[in-house]
Amino acid sequence: MTLRPLASDDQGEFLDLVSASEDLHRPWMSLPSTPQQFEAYVARYEKPDEESWLVCVRSTGVIAGMVNINSIIRGRLQSGALAYAAFAPTAGQGYMTEGLDLVVRYAFEQLRLHRLEAQIQPDNHASIRLIRRVGFRHEGDSPEFLFIDGAWRDHERWAITNTMIDIRPTAPHPTLPER
Repeated sequence: MTLRPLASDDQGEFLDLVSASEDLHRPWMSLPSTPQQFEAYVARYEKPDEESWLVCVRSTGVIAGMVNINSIIRGRLQSGALAYAAFAPTAGQGYMTEGLDLVVRYAFEQLRLHRLEAQIQPDNHASIRLIRRVGFRHEGDSPEFLFIDGAWRDHERWAITNTMIDIRPTAPHPTLPER
């Protein structure tokens, strides 16, 4: 697997994959499904506190999924919130495990974050299995946490820190206070 940043040129393939994956994603998440929504989505991830990565099959370049690092907060927190989705044509082949692992390592080694969180609806068993495989721990529950598919949905909170996995040592991010 390889990662590449989401770009405007991905619109056609991305929208086709979202359409093909509608049954897989509902009611767990909603991705952009029109050219206008896609343009706004790309613009969001051009901001410095947001990142969007496409998980691609190395041999073909086909997009297998996506992982976003949202709401990156610096200073004492050094944290980001993950959102991710597999696409139906390649779902269930292990691509997202490898892709999510690559994004976690990138977040800790390159962005120098300390913590990543994922909020998952309790009945989304595939997502919970994925996040566990990558090494996240369950930290609690958040009733009516996110508005998804027309309603406020309960979520489980999952997190991982850079001390929980074997990564190469990096200097703290310059925004981390000394004390």
